[in-house]
Amino acid sequence: MPAPYQYLLALVAVIFLSCSSAEETRKQRTVEDVWIVAKKAFDNGEWIEAQTQLEVIKLQYPASQYADDAQFLIAEISFERSEYIIAAFGYSMVRRSYPSSEYVRVAMYKTGLCYDKISLPADRDQENTRKAIQAYSDYQAVYMQDSLTREASMRVRDLRDRLAERNWVIAEHYMRTLARKATIAHLDAIIEDFPDSKWLEQAIVLKLEILLFQKKSDDARSLIATYRRSVKDPRMKSEVDKLEQGLP
Repeated sequence: MPAPYQYLLALVAVIFLSCSSAEETRKQRTVEDVWIVAKKAFDNGEWIEAQTQLEVIKLQYPASQYADDAQFLIAEISFERSEYIIAAFGYSMVRRSYPSSEYVRVAMYKTGLCYDKISLPADRDQENTRKAIQAYSDYQAVYMQDSLTREASMRVRDLRDRLAERNWVIAEHYMRTLARKATIAHLDAIIEDFPDSKWLEQAIVLKLEILLFQKKSDDARSLIATYRRSVKDPRMKSEVDKLEQGLP
C-alpha cells in the first residue's frame, strides 16, 4: 500500500480513536465533574457556560447533593443579569423543591429583593411592591432572629410608605376634581391600612378639612382624637388646632 494511503488511514484511525475517547470521557463524567466546571464558570462570570452545566445537573442528577446548589446558582445568574422576575421564580423554586437546603434562607430574602428592585414609583402600578412586601414578610415570619430581618423590616416599612403614597397621589387627583367621596376613600385607606406611614398626618388633616366643609362636626371631632392619639411626631398640629377652633 502506498505511503500516502497508509498515512491517511493512520490519521483517520487517530481521529476515530480520539473521538471515541472524548465520547467515552463525556459519558463517564460524574456529577462532581459537572459541578466543578459549573462552579468555575460561575465564579468567572461566564454565565452561559455556568447555566448550561448547572442545567445538566438539574436534569441528569436531580437527586444529587448538588441539585440545590444548581438551582440556587441558576437563580443567582438571573439576578446578576437583572432578570428579576426569572430570578424570583428561581429563588422560590429553591424553597419549594429543596426545603431543607442551606440556601433557603438567602433565597427567601432575595425573592423579596427581586420584586423590590422592580417596584415602581407611587404613581404607577404597585403589584411588585405588594409582592416584595409579602416575600419579605414571609422571610421575617420564618427567620425572626436572623441578621437580615432588620433589613427586611426596613424595606417593608419603605414599601408600605410607597403604597400609602399611592393612595395619597390618587386622593390628591380626586380632590382636584372635587370628588370628595372618592378622596376620603383613599385617605381612609392610608389612615386605616397604613397608620405607621409618614403620609398619615397629611391624610388626617386633608380628611378633616373635607369633613369641616361638609359640616360633619362629630366625625371631625372623632378624627381629631385619632390624630392626637396616632400621630407621634405632629408637624401640622397648628393647622389641626386652627381647624378645631372652627368647630361649632
